[in-house]
Amino acid sequence: MKRLVFFLTIIMATASTMWGQQRITNNRTNSMGIGDDLGNNMTEEDRNRAKQNGNNKEVTDVPVDLNQWTLSPRFGDVRPTPVDTMWHYYQNDHLTEGILGEYNHLGNLGSPRLSRIFFDREERSQLFFTDVYSMFYLKPDQFRFTDTKSPYTNLSYYSAGDKLTGDDHFKAYFAVNANKRFGFGFLADYLYGRGQYNSQSVSLFNASIYSYYRGERYQAYLLGSRYHMKQAENGGITDDRYITDPLAMAEGERTYSPENIPTLMDRAWNRNENWNIYLTHRYNLGFYRDVEPDTTQTKQSTDAKASATDSTTVADRVFVPVTSFIHTAEVSTNEHSFIAYKEPSGYYLHDYMPYDSLDKTTYLSVKNTLAIATQEGFSKWAQAGLTAFITHEYRRFGLPDTLAGSKREYRKQYTENVLTVGGRLLRTQGHTLHYDVTGETVIAGEDLGQFSIEGRGDLNFRLFKDTVRLDVHAYMKNLNPAFYFRHYHSHHYWWDNDDLDKIFRTRIEGGLTIDKTRTRLRAGVENIKNYTYFANASQPLLNDKGEVKSYANAINVAQCSDNIQVFTARLNQDFKLGILHLDNEVTYQKSSNNTVLPLPDLSLYHNLYLQFKLAKVLSMQLGADVRFFTKYTAPDYAPALGQFVQQNQADKVEIGGYPFVNVYINAHLKRTRFYVMMYHVNQGLGDSNYFLAPHYPINPRTLQLGLSWNFFD
Repeated sequence: MKRLVFFLTIIMATASTMWGQQRITNNRTNSMGIGDDLGNNMTEEDRNRAKQNGNNKEVTDVPVDLNQWTLSPRFGDVRPTPVDTMWHYYQNDHLTEGILGEYNHLGNLGSPRLSRIFFDREERSQLFFTDVYSMFYLKPDQFRFTDTKSPYTNLSYYSAGDKLTGDDHFKAYFAVNANKRFGFGFLADYLYGRGQYNSQSVSLFNASIYSYYRGERYQAYLLGSRYHMKQAENGGITDDRYITDPLAMAEGERTYSPENIPTLMDRAWNRNENWNIYLTHRYNLGFYRDVEPDTTQTKQSTDAKASATDSTTVADRVFVPVTSFIHTAEVSTNEHSFIAYKEPSGYYLHDYMPYDSLDKTTYLSVKNTLAIATQEGFSKWAQAGLTAFITHEYRRFGLPDTLAGSKREYRKQYTENVLTVGGRLLRTQGHTLHYDVTGETVIAGEDLGQFSIEGRGDLNFRLFKDTVRLDVHAYMKNLNPAFYFRHYHSHHYWWDNDDLDKIFRTRIEGGLTIDKTRTRLRAGVENIKNYTYFANASQPLLNDKGEVKSYANAINVAQCSDNIQVFTARLNQDFKLGILHLDNEVTYQKSSNNTVLPLPDLSLYHNLYLQFKLAKVLSMQLGADVRFFTKYTAPDYAPALGQFVQQNQADKVEIGGYPFVNVYINAHLKRTRFYVMMYHVNQGLGDSNYFLAPHYPINPRTLQLGLSWNFFD
């Protein structure tokens, strides 16, 4: 309650300040939709009114124009992105299950997660143990660079629950430009999910700093990030009936509160320490070209007798790049540890090392790419850009090992070198047709024989006074399994798979977008040969009567040599009637092998809300949304590995068939976004099968608050 009062006090103070200032501004916003309450868009009448109200100080213009972009990971191409001021769906921004509820996770804020939508899953990277923290961990191509005319700061805060079991997430982003070509800034991101169930806390921290220079001939972008990620492991609750049939477990008495439900483990943690340094820069050769002016400069005549204005047309000269020489370098490190001061008796099948062993693996990658690119558009004949590149990657892994015939430990190092060549054909200009086709193959090193051909394209055309867009995405890949599929040594899991076959994947998918009807349709099919996964090899433990009392946990790596087909179709259809809105997403999937690759047949998201304005400045959304997916044998989670794995087929369970409902108030007031949401409001109504991973229930009904505030100074 104290948090709610504090949060509402901040909102009321913000609102009163903004409404008071609104009286002396003209209600305009810049091209990014960011309102300016510091006088940037004041008319002369507004300025006079401000002075009459007692403000005798000179009003200073503070420009707030803001642009953001991300970079393509290999070549550092700039990809413009909407400024992070969007308020639609802001109430879902901090949810571990994703904006539209598409992820399975362990129930707590920031915990490991896995998308239920197969086409949205990314390839397993060599940064194996950070892949599951996709809610928090930003790859270099996901980081937002900012160009701003005045120093820009964004502060975001999220809170839920109480001081003992609640969650907090705080982000501070700062950007400033020294001039129109050079800028820098930083991001500080701290997430602490205490967890409502025993031994479930998550502590994640990221500190990133960036800078860039964008000249006509030379551009450079530098990003450095430091991550600390710590996850307490509880192994899930001991009996699902504490959730599905709580009265039976309490023998008719009061049901258990989440913190009193017993879990399999405590005093165990997964920990990742990660560094990432990313640099991409290029030098352009080209020429200057005169362009037709699109503006007219107007100047006031200095002749006192001349009252008219003279219009002078000013010609512009722009630099046209023809050829770019590109270098991209990335250095990544990760240290992953599993720490367990206490383990359940008989829980693991194997103990490969002494109990006091250091269960830790290390990773270092140094990757360099050199490319030469011919730019599109420098002449009428250059309708597409062409790039040739070569990439070298050095990888080093460290694993615990034991000397033959003893349990004496040492650190074993694995070193890999990979040399890749490839090319790219790209067209981004124009309004009708765009495409991006990249092919590459490994010509030397550990991944010899690996290749990939991938293409994306879109066609835009007019139909019934509206623009229709057709998209296509296709690829063919022959991939060497990631290192940790091939080698892993730890206290309880151990494998050396030098004979794994390459994973062969082919996919084709298409999309249709009609803006006028708010329709987006996507469908595709993928075939996978040698699908590689973590297989459950648990063994039954018998009691004196020869009955199975439990299973001793074991994991190994397996490949499915048969072809697995996955079909996916997704429809997004939004409706609007006055202030009433209904957003819908329906996804259908079908896997040909639900034992190896289980997927829910149907996943739904629906959002019903009223959207309106108060006093012409406060935008409001009042609504409720629901997430639902059909029952399936979802992947389990292995605490000692920190990964999602196949369920034990002799003791498997289904999750799904349960709607997750949230109700919320979402608001936007000029530079401020905030929301109040009751999460999992339907807890206790109907079936109580609220699991997003086997034996890991989500949090019960919880009040959640979020605030994001932009500053220009």
